Amino acid sequence: MIELNTPNYRRVTFSLALGSFLVFCNLYLFQPMLPYMADYFSVSETQVNWIFAASTLGLSISLVPWAVASESFGRRNVMIFGLLAMPFIGLIMLFSQSLLMLVIARALMGLALAAFASVAVAYMVEELSESAFSQAIGGYIAANSLGGITGRIVGGTITGSFGWQEAVITMAIVSLLGAILVAYLLPKQTRFTPQRGMLRQHNRALIKHLSNRALWFAMLIGGVNFALFVNLYSVMSFRLVAEPHYLPIGVVSLIFLCYLAGTLSSKLTATWTKRKTTLSGIVTGTIISMLGMFVAYVEEIPFMMLGLLLISFGAFFSHTLAYAWVSRKATHAKATATALYLMHYYVGGSIGGFFLIYCWQHGGWEYVMAGGTLLYVLIFMLCRLLAPHERSTYQVTEQGRADSVILAKNSNLEAK
Repeated sequence: MIELNTPNYRRVTFSLALGSFLVFCNLYLFQPMLPYMADYFSVSETQVNWIFAASTLGLSISLVPWAVASESFGRRNVMIFGLLAMPFIGLIMLFSQSLLMLVIARALMGLALAAFASVAVAYMVEELSESAFSQAIGGYIAANSLGGITGRIVGGTITGSFGWQEAVITMAIVSLLGAILVAYLLPKQTRFTPQRGMLRQHNRALIKHLSNRALWFAMLIGGVNFALFVNLYSVMSFRLVAEPHYLPIGVVSLIFLCYLAGTLSSKLTATWTKRKTTLSGIVTGTIISMLGMFVAYVEEIPFMMLGLLLISFGAFFSHTLAYAWVSRKATHAKATATALYLMHYYVGGSIGGFFLIYCWQHGGWEYVMAGGTLLYVLIFMLCRLLAPHERSTYQVTEQGRADSVILAKNSNLEAK
């Protein structure tokens, strides 16, 4: 096992954090650019959302297959393949003469991103000692969050100053250099041996998880929660570039700094679960997030930013607790269960964009609040359905406390 503060430990933590940073930079590169791309291709806000939705959908549907593939071909090989594919797919985007071609390229990008995202933590768990892993996971998840914020800001600022092609070229160059560095630094696995013929076993685990209501309802909560969270930001981007604000894309991209409120709230969940129930925390986070949506109704930028801060705080709080619920309630194949949760999470983000942006198109923020309220009510209903599966007296075991701390950090996978 690789121990804390050894040369191999530093190589593993740096290379995986760098890989994580690159993955989330590429995933969220186009989100702040959506208003610009709508004008560029002369399409509606709903149509242009396919650029963002294609990558998250591609990521979501390939998380589990890549995790299964890594059992046969090795974690490191899968991760390096995904990282090296990213810059080349980025260059394919430059030849996209239509929205359809760009959407297809973004879907391929999602497939490549999932190769790294699906198995990086498994690599760390297998290769690092317990104390080393506890330290390393924090840096890895911080890189998730930093990559997501950086990708959005870089995409928005470069596009606003030069154009979207220049933003893609910049990201492709950085991704290629970073992928080569990760391939050079990341040690080969010594604690895991790939095995063929595991497909049937994984399929049985998937079916069993999806038939377990205590797990599936929590996965649905994660999906609906992310549908609201990430797409309220997308709608806000369209709102700020339109009248009466007319802000440039580069400035609008800075709203994603409000994500940092979620970094704070995710860490608070570990304290919450020591005293209160998971479901009460999910409900509390959902209420805070919904309050933020209504606060953002005021047509003044300080109120909009306060609304986004509340949305981020509440959504990450609920996401972390739902993610932890799935980890605890899964009696077997926990890695498969959490991969399924993330699949629901990103599918929700993809589909939710079309719904909320459609509301924005046809009725402004008032319709967004109406549509968003329906989704928040759905979360409350799912929590009610989960209530029988939660013990009346909630006690957190020592392992549960450790899981809560790790999952609090994992909430940024959003990273999420």
